Amino acid sequence: MVRRPLLARAGGLAIGLAFALPLAILGVRAFADTWRAPALVPQDWGLRGFEAAFGGGATVEAFGNSIVVALGATALALALGWPAARVLGERRLRRPGVVFVALAMPLLVPPYATGAGLTEWFIRLRIIDSLGGLVLAHLTAVLPYVVLVLLAGFGTKVTELEDMGRTLGLSPARRLAWVTLPSVAPTLAAATVLGFLVSWSQYGSSLAVGGGLPMAPLVLFPFIGPDPQTAAALSLLYVIPPILALLVTARAASSPL
Repeated sequence: MVRRPLLARAGGLAIGLAFALPLAILGVRAFADTWRAPALVPQDWGLRGFEAAFGGGATVEAFGNSIVVALGATALALALGWPAARVLGERRLRRPGVVFVALAMPLLVPPYATGAGLTEWFIRLRIIDSLGGLVLAHLTAVLPYVVLVLLAGFGTKVTELEDMGRTLGLSPARRLAWVTLPSVAPTLAAATVLGFLVSWSQYGSSLAVGGGLPMAPLVLFPFIGPDPQTAAALSLLYVIPPILALLVTARAASSPL
């Protein structure tokens, strides 16, 4: 009889290969200077895609802007979403449905429509085409995801552990560092990486609010049809920050704080 751990490993390997195969094909396409059908492998290999991607100099700036905005929007969403997630997770509200609907409202319309609605106000506030404006625009999409994921980490067990810490004389800061954060670390890590990914992939709001600033999705999109090789090269670069974020948060979730 085949052992269950072996079946689990085989299933995990199959799922991993299914996710890795498109990236492998993307990697081949990024280095294929010439790849004409019906050939199964490229006829010529080279770095033309990467040279075109970095030729204008906007790519580095775009990726830097996207990282700064994603980190800023995620940090702000965690700070604002923590109290709301705690109240919802501990079931303090009798009718939380209204709060859930309010949180989901920005997700019910296309991101570009949300960004277009914010543009007029951002122009008045003089934060249009700025990193600060992009952080606030991305926050409208990031905050609902962060709150909905983070609230799963709170409940009666966390409250009981905090009460024990209070009984033992721990100050609020020490209860937060020694009790609350370790208790919700996996959920906090999941909320962090999800918030980063949501902000990182924002095309519509970035175009509407920060059209004057280069962002990673805005740089990638024009190459998808006319130049597949450059699009593949940019796509390989595009997935590096999310993969690093996944690795860092996975390690943070499994390590004691």
